[in-house]
Amino acid sequence: MKRRSFMLRTLAVLAATAAVPGAAGAADYRVALAGNAFVTQAPANATEEINDNGLANWTSPATVTSIWFRMDAAGSAALALDARLAGSSTSRVRATVAGKDYDLTLSGADAKTYPIGTIAVAAPGYVRVDLKGVNKDGGYFGDVSALRVSTDAPLHYANDAENYYWSRRGPSVHLGYRVPANTEYFYNEVTVAPGQDKIGSYFMANGFNAGYLGIQVNGAHERRVLFSVWDAPGGAKTTLVSKGPEVVDNGFGGEGTGGQSYLVYNWIAGHTYRFLMRARPDGAGNTDFSAWFQAPEGGGKWRLIATWKRPQTTTYQVGVYSFLENFIDTNGYLGRSVRFGNQWARDTAGKWTEIATARFTGDATAANGQRMDYAGGVDGGQFYLRNGGFFADYVNINQTFTRPATGTPPAVDVNSLPQ
Repeated sequence: MKRRSFMLRTLAVLAATAAVPGAAGAADYRVALAGNAFVTQAPANATEEINDNGLANWTSPATVTSIWFRMDAAGSAALALDARLAGSSTSRVRATVAGKDYDLTLSGADAKTYPIGTIAVAAPGYVRVDLKGVNKDGGYFGDVSALRVSTDAPLHYANDAENYYWSRRGPSVHLGYRVPANTEYFYNEVTVAPGQDKIGSYFMANGFNAGYLGIQVNGAHERRVLFSVWDAPGGAKTTLVSKGPEVVDNGFGGEGTGGQSYLVYNWIAGHTYRFLMRARPDGAGNTDFSAWFQAPEGGGKWRLIATWKRPQTTTYQVGVYSFLENFIDTNGYLGRSVRFGNQWARDTAGKWTEIATARFTGDATAANGQRMDYAGGVDGGQFYLRNGGFFADYVNINQTFTRPATGTPPAVDVNSLPQ
């Protein structure tokens, strides 16, 4: 699994509202399918894909490809497709917008711009355009590279070609917590509502400056509790000290390297799970990071995930945060959300402090307007994060939220935790 941290990823991207001047009073935008489209419906043997050139291998009339762009104001927009036809001499395709169908006839191997029509958008938000094949006289319906939008309303869409992979994954959002000095343990609770547990989701509860702990959906029949710790700067390797029963440990690469441990566990949407992470210097210039997990269906028993030793590191809890991300780019159009509740920090003297304030931030995809379907804040007395799904009412990042305090420290005996 590739992932990025808001502390690590600071890629420069283009401004999301770049436009090419068009007709009087309007601007012409080229919304590339490579960064803004998904195959949202397809038969089991589908060949269609979104690649660097857009929609390719379009053969099935049962496949639906969806394109999204966001209009920041109500208004009208003229739409057209940049497409070419190969493998057929003519085809008929259908574009559906706001319940209305527009049929287009494609012909010839040369790239052309095919007008769709003009739509009226009643309020700010995302516009979805669905493409579906109607009939063809050969093997393919056509290759589509872009959706053309001509409008006088400001547009947001992914236009940084170097980072289309990330924009298709969707915006990652975070909650940063300030904990007291010498915080040894950080406690958090996570609840994922039914229907919000999409494949590719990682609901990270206890993050810190050297790693992260949380639950994820790896596939239709596999879920995990994941705890990873990065190697030290300069490449000094993090090593395993201990791990719990049935926990898998290995290394990881991609964006940084380190030690990874996970428990395959069929956690249940709608249940609340408890997480505890410890950072303790070992007195020899290293720090041991330990993670525990408690499930309500497990009888209230704490389970050790692992303890990792990070060399050349002497620290207690620093950079504490939670985040929500999608790690499968083809599922980036799906929405997900999570609630985090009852955060507490325990210092080396054994004092528990409630952490009721969090800073809401986003990654480069959010900060640079490549995707605007993100939100966070307080709801129902808990912090929440939301991303994906191309919803309209985003919440501005880089602001602080405070939840109601519970005043009740977690009932956990740190001295009896499994080691």
